[in-house]
Amino acid sequence: MPSYLQTLPLHTITEVYGEAGLRDRFSREVERFEERDWRRLNKALALASDLHRQDRRAREPVVNHLLRVTLRVMCHYEVDDVDVLVAALLHDSVEDHPVELAGDDHDDPAEAALSTLSGEFGPRVAGLVRAVTNPVYDRTRDVHAQYRAHVIASLDRHPTARIIKVSDFTDNGVGLIHTTGPKVRKLAMKYRPLVPGLKELINRRDTPLPDRIKHRITDQLDRADQRFTAILRLGVLPGGGPAEAG
Repeated sequence: MPSYLQTLPLHTITEVYGEAGLRDRFSREVERFEERDWRRLNKALALASDLHRQDRRAREPVVNHLLRVTLRVMCHYEVDDVDVLVAALLHDSVEDHPVELAGDDHDDPAEAALSTLSGEFGPRVAGLVRAVTNPVYDRTRDVHAQYRAHVIASLDRHPTARIIKVSDFTDNGVGLIHTTGPKVRKLAMKYRPLVPGLKELINRRDTPLPDRIKHRITDQLDRADQRFTAILRLGVLPGGGPAEAG
């Protein structure tokens, strides 16, 4: 891969070089960590890759999403906290693959999966993953409303998890440019009402990010909100670049 890979936006790397490009960018970025931390990060990526090996979103493997979420936290939010980066790589693992993580002989696979993560990567990583994992929702009620209420309540209690969730949200929002048909409007309706709550949470004093990063994220969320609004108003995806700098 070219050396200028580290200067490209994450979705440009995805479009031009695919999964191999994102993996290469990740390997270059983690070189600055001590060997112990470098090994933890690569162990987490290997586990995430195995768990999600058959999972796809639209045109790409889910591992691309996991890599972008983590790289955004690492490079654009300037977070070097290895627990946060490990949790970012594994943020969908319990929600999507609890049985694969913990086995099928448990009454509560999600809790067993979190226990497995705690044993492998420590209780703080497991706690961060728990904070961004969706519960089972009541399908007789508005699932999107339940989702938004859960996200706000969970992030209210877990300041550091806000960093992972806002990167996940940004990646999913930008991902609308790769989605067509009725699903575009459905996703815009799901995500747009969450923007004000995320902005408020990110800008709280206890969110462990510098003010300049909080301002950057706020700008990204504002652009995402404009995109969602245009989709809902027009029923089509507006032109223009993605809602993120990375």
